[in-house]
Amino acid sequence: MTAAPRIVVLGIGNLLWADEGFGVRCVEALAAGWSFAPNVQLVDGGTQGLYLLPQVQAATHLLILDAVDYGLAPGTLTLVEDEEVPRFLGAKKMSLHQTGFQEVLALAQFTGQWPQRVVLVGCQPAELEDFGGSLTPTVKAALDPALAAALAHLRDWGACPQARPANDTDTESLAIPVLAMGTYETGRPPAEAACRVGDERFMPPAGALA
Repeated sequence: MTAAPRIVVLGIGNLLWADEGFGVRCVEALAAGWSFAPNVQLVDGGTQGLYLLPQVQAATHLLILDAVDYGLAPGTLTLVEDEEVPRFLGAKKMSLHQTGFQEVLALAQFTGQWPQRVVLVGCQPAELEDFGGSLTPTVKAALDPALAAALAHLRDWGACPQARPANDTDTESLAIPVLAMGTYETGRPPAEAACRVGDERFMPPAGALA
């Protein structure tokens, strides 16, 4: 009998930097709303970089969800497959997490432990500088289409996604409670109480350095 594929769904990014958290929010939503076959693993990869190498090497089928700055209109989704994925991620690095994950993919290829199938569902971010911010409305609106694209590939791979009933509590959330989207957004202090883009005491007035 043919062994079942090892399917890894990996959301990467930084929840604390606005739209950089897109990939993690996607995998959280998949865990909350769907159940999968036993050979499917959902991973909140965060910004772990090289620590994700064993996950990539062990996968036969790898689905990556991430915010990718490719100069498109904010909220635009891009699907990239197989050998094109490392090249796409390396075209325009926007953060340290993306640099680290490109190294993970390169090492997996170098060691010959590269998945049979790799799919990246990437979303063009609108805002990356709002420290402590959540997803912008444009990027948040792309969550459902991104999940639909991810689920389509997972069905093709035999992941058997099943929507969870609304009253299903028999699941362990991937989200740390204080960072769950609803709590994270409602608990944010107002702009006048939080430094989001820089402390004005240390920022010169506009034109002062001209």
